Amino acid sequence: TTSYNPAAPRPMDEVRENMLERARQPRNPFNFTNFEEVAPVIKGLQSTDRDAWAVAFSALAAPYEEKAARAEEAGDAKEAKENFLIAYDYHHVARYPAANSPGKLDSYRRSQENYLSAARYFDQPITRVEVPVPAASGDPAIWFYRRPTGVERPPVVVTWGGIDSFKEERHQDAQYLDAGLATLAIDMPGVGDAPISGSKTGERLWDAIFDWIDGQPDLDNTRVGIAGGSTGGYWATKVAHTHRDRICVAVNHGGPAHYAFTPEWIARAQRGEYPLELAETLASAFGLSTYDEWVEYSPQLSLLDQGIINEPCAPLLLLNGVNDSVFPIADMHILLEHGDAKQARFSQGAHMGGGGLGWAGLAWLKQHLLGEAV
Repeated sequence: TTSYNPAAPRPMDEVRENMLERARQPRNPFNFTNFEEVAPVIKGLQSTDRDAWAVAFSALAAPYEEKAARAEEAGDAKEAKENFLIAYDYHHVARYPAANSPGKLDSYRRSQENYLSAARYFDQPITRVEVPVPAASGDPAIWFYRRPTGVERPPVVVTWGGIDSFKEERHQDAQYLDAGLATLAIDMPGVGDAPISGSKTGERLWDAIFDWIDGQPDLDNTRVGIAGGSTGGYWATKVAHTHRDRICVAVNHGGPAHYAFTPEWIARAQRGEYPLELAETLASAFGLSTYDEWVEYSPQLSLLDQGIINEPCAPLLLLNGVNDSVFPIADMHILLEHGDAKQARFSQGAHMGGGGLGWAGLAWLKQHLLGEAV
C-alpha cells in the first residue's frame, strides 16, 4: 500500500525539487541547458499544466536561435552548432516528458528543427529517412541514419529511447560511430514520429526497420544490433525474441518486462525517482491518458504472460541499477530465469544504473558485431 493517492497529481514542490536536481547535475531532459537560466523558470512554475510548461521553457530558446542564425551567416560552424543545440534542448525540456498537448507538440517540432540544424555540423551528419510502414495507416516513420567515417558496409545498431527520450536524444550514438558502427535512431511505438502507438503487437514496427536495412547495399545486414533504453528496453527484449533471425545482438538498458505492469508496482513507482506522473506518461505511449487506464491496460503487456520470454532469443544483455524506482530490478531477474541464457550487468544505481552501464552495452555490441573481445 502507499501513503498517497497515486492517481492524484504529484505535489508541485516535489516536481520542482526533482527537476532542479536534474538540471543541476545535468540529467535528462537537461542535456545542453544552463542551470542559471532554467532554475528561475522551474521555481516560477505553479503547476505542471502542459501548455504553460511548454511556453515557459521554449521562451528560453529564442536568444540561442538568433545567435545560431548569426553564427551561420558569419560562417562560424562551431558557434552555430553549440547554439542550435542549446535552443533544441530548451524546446526539448518544453515538450518533456511527452508531446501530449498542442503546446508541447509545437515545442517538439521546434526542438526537431533546431536539432537537425545543429546536425549539419556533426562530424558524421544525420540523414533524415522517411519510410512507409505497412503496419501503419497514417504518416511514414522518420528515422535518423548516420554512417561511420571511412568504413565500407559497416554493421548497424538500431537505437531508441523510452517514453520521454526520442531519436533526437540518442546523443550516445557518437560512441557507436567512433567504433565503426552505423546507427539508425528511431522512436519506439507511441512516441516522437513513430507511426503506430504502443500495443501488444507494437513489435511489428521493426519489420519495416529491418526491411529498410536489407535494402541498403552500403550496410551489412548480416550484422545488426539493437539497443533500447528505459521503456524502450521492453521493446528490445521483445524484438530480441520475435525477430531473433534478423539481428545478431540486443541490449535492454533499464526496461520493464512483467512486474512493472502490476497495479502494486505502478502505485509504488508513481512517486519514485520519475519527476512527473509516470503512469500517465507511459499511458500516452499506448494511446491512453489516465492513471486508471494504465493500471487496467498494462498487465496485458507482460512478456511472461505473453509467453515471449520462454522462447529462444538473440544474445541479450540486461543493464540496470538495482535501486531503480521506475521499473523493478525483479523484471531483469525474471528475464534471467526464463528462456535462453542471457548476460547482465547491474550497478548500485537507480533507473538505468548510471553512465558506466552504457559503456558495457557498447562493449557488448562491439563484441558481437565487430568480433572484439570484451
